[in-house]
This record gives sequence, structure tokens and C-alpha cells, in this order.
Amino acid sequence: MRRHGRKGIMVLAAAVLAATLSGCGKKYEEAAVTTAAETEAEPTRVVVLETEPETEPPETEPEEPVERVEVDGKIRSYLTGEMVDVAIGNRRPLAVMMSNDKESLPQYGINRAGVVYEVPVEGEMNRYMALIEDYDGLERIGSVRSARTCYTYFAREYDAIFAHYGQSTFAKKYLNNVDNINGLDGIGGTAYYRTKDRKAPHNAYTSGERVNKAIEKLGYRTGYGDSYEGHFQFARGKEQIVPDSDDAFKVVPGYPMNKPWFEYQESDGLYHRFQYGSHHKGNEGLIAVKNIIFQYVEWGHYASTPYLNINVHKGREGYYFTNGKYQKITWKKDGEFGVTRYYDLDGNEITLNKGKTWICIIGADRYDKAEIYGK
Repeated sequence: MRRHGRKGIMVLAAAVLAATLSGCGKKYEEAAVTTAAETEAEPTRVVVLETEPETEPPETEPEEPVERVEVDGKIRSYLTGEMVDVAIGNRRPLAVMMSNDKESLPQYGINRAGVVYEVPVEGEMNRYMALIEDYDGLERIGSVRSARTCYTYFAREYDAIFAHYGQSTFAKKYLNNVDNINGLDGIGGTAYYRTKDRKAPHNAYTSGERVNKAIEKLGYRTGYGDSYEGHFQFARGKEQIVPDSDDAFKVVPGYPMNKPWFEYQESDGLYHRFQYGSHHKGNEGLIAVKNIIFQYVEWGHYASTPYLNINVHKGREGYYFTNGKYQKITWKKDGEFGVTRYYDLDGNEITLNKGKTWICIIGADRYDKAEIYGK
């Protein structure tokens, strides 16, 4: 991995892992950072950004409410914490499976995603689940690929409608747990189309119009369920969360095939994403996010197959990156179908900065592959 002239590299905990991984015979040691009792907590501070005085009074913007209520036709997004049009913020997002094979690039629609999950699948390849709430005007979304078991749980955490083109044998029964649009079902002809500029299986796409037609035909509700309360806690107003710890100007999750990393840019306060040796771009340009979460999981394989069996229920530890800093965290899922919550080492749920979030799911046997670079 190129250092890009930066120094202060920190290799994440090598002494990790101590029990047997689910589905395989490997051993691992318990992670050094698991509970507040075992580890000294790293506090988080909230900073209110100061702005330069205006020569003329700026136009008055509606004050962001404490509760999630409509103000002047806008409401707080469950995905980003930002104020968005009510029609967008109150409807269920699309959770679409996207390929990351080189033959499929660029991903169409990924720049619109409020949250992206990056998860390894078989063969060391990663696949994405992009959660998009503003998809109506998109004429091409994808390429759309097949589902794996863990994605069904992630999609349900956001009360999303899950879009995929097929599934692994092991994921098939779990599709019953989430409203989904499957390209291999009868609805596939309505929801998806093939292009001539890619070769199968990298040429299956959907669009906003097709998604809406499929949802209508399948009879899925379009609004969030009455009991849904969101996935994250977000900062309010001009508050900025700045973890009171070491710098994290370059972050490397350690995936072996696409070799991605994120670089923090002070100019816009975002982490710009790279992979395959250069900038990672969707069809609408460079991919950049405000928040990054490394979520470590126990994993193994289904029997003697190459398919990964990822445990999304047994909480472990991780890292939260924002504003060029990081903090150690833990995570816990609320029941089988509940939301995954992220906590600081004192056991308090963390607050994310408003904006897009990228979640890297990483096997607990790969702590020594991840890196953090200082400024």
C-alpha cells in the first residue's frame, strides 16, 4: 500500500481473536477492545463550527427541529440526518445490491446512496448494498447482483425494499424476512433490464421508474413502518463530532482484491474513496463520505463451500472515522431483526455527523490488515 507521503501509520490490533469462527475450524483470540471495563475509553467532543461573518445578512433558514417533524416541506433523513423533501424522507429507501467487479464499473446510482455497506463475498471480492432514498430520476441503477444472507438483515434494519438479481442457495430462505424485488422472479421483467455495453452478469440494471412499478405490482408499502425510529443518532444544526484521539487522514480496511482506502480532505471535510489503485467513481463522479465505520464480525464458511457465513448478530468491536479523527467503538444488534447500534467504550450510543456513511464489514481475523495513517 502506498503511503502517499504520510507518516504515523497505526496497524490495528494484531492481538485479537480467541474463539472458534462460525462455520469453519479456525481459532481466534478475543479482541483487546471489547468492553469499557477492559479498555480505557476515548472521549468524544462536539465542536460547533464557526463561520466567517457575512457582509450581508444571509437568508433565514428554517431551524432544525429537535424531533423528526416536518419544517417547511422538509424532514430529517433517516439515512443522512440531513433535511430532505418530505416525500423523499418519509418513504422507504431502496437497498440495491451492486457489483464491484472491474467489468461492471462504474456503479450507477451509488453517488446518491446515503449509506453503503461494503461486504466481502466468495473469492475475496466485495459487493455493495447501496441505500438510496432519492432514486426517482435515476434511469440506470446497478449493475444489480445477487444477494447473500447478511444483506437481507442489513436491508431490514433500514425498513428498506431490497433489490437484487438472484441469491445464493444459503440466502434464499432469508428473503422471506424482507420485502424484496428479485430479478429471477416474475417481477424481474418489470424491475430490471439488460444493457449491451456490459457482458452478463454485469449488465443487469434497474431504474427509478422500474422500481416504482415493481413496488406497486408487489403491493409493498411505500412509507416507513409506524414502529420504525431510524438507524443512527445524528448531530444537529452546525454541530460537528470530532473524536478526541489521533489523526485518521488515510484509512485502509485491508480488503485484498480491490485494495480500497479513504483519504480525508480538509477542504470539504469528507473522506474520498479509492480502489484498484485510483479514485473510486460512480457514474456521477467521485465517491466521498462524511462517516466511515469498520464493523468487525465473526465469520466462517458454509460447510465446504466458498460462501461466507457472516455473523451479524453477535456484537464485537470496531472503529468510527469522521473529520480526520477516529474512535474505538463496539456494536450490538437489537434482536434478530432489530437495528445495529454503535457505542463508545463507556457504553453510550455514538452520534454521527450528518452526511453519507460507508460501513466496512470486516472479518475479526483480519485486524492486522487494516491501517490508520496520521496527517
